[in-house]
Amino acid sequence: MRRILFVAAVSLVCVLGVSAQPHNVDTQKSTLTIHIGKTGVFSVLGHEHEVRAPIHSGAAETGSHPAVEIHVDARQLRVIDKDASEKDRAEVQKTMLGPEVLDTESHHEIVFKSTDAESASQGQWTLRGNLTLRGQTRRVTIPVTLKDGRYTGLPEERASEPRTR
Repeated sequence: MRRILFVAAVSLVCVLGVSAQPHNVDTQKSTLTIHIGKTGVFSVLGHEHEVRAPIHSGAAETGSHPAVEIHVDARQLRVIDKDASEKDRAEVQKTMLGPEVLDTESHHEIVFKSTDAESASQGQWTLRGNLTLRGQTRRVTIPVTLKDGRYTGLPEERASEPRTR
């Protein structure tokens, strides 16, 4: 089995109404963006990529116990590398969605479900939860910021822990 070494930074951009009641994520304006970096001894031979997909469902609670759950159809991930040719993006996308990497035919969904949240300051929280990708669940910590009605989060571990499979 081929070993893949990469660092994934997941940026969640969700548009929610700001109230203390549970509400749905605005799926028309919300996305999941993944930055795949390179790391390790052979990082010089690797490539960095950026992929994006719409959030297809989700709900959030912004009251005294903030919580969020989002669902993304992994088959809708699209490579958006700005400096790559259309042919290169298509090749990367085919590999990414295929059985060697995400195996989206067997693992259709990416899910993030928060387990804990604490206020860091006005308009900022530390969100902890479980991210399920390719049928495997890992605990992640995401600093979240509210700005102009949009919640944006980027995992703290994005550059510190290489992932292998």
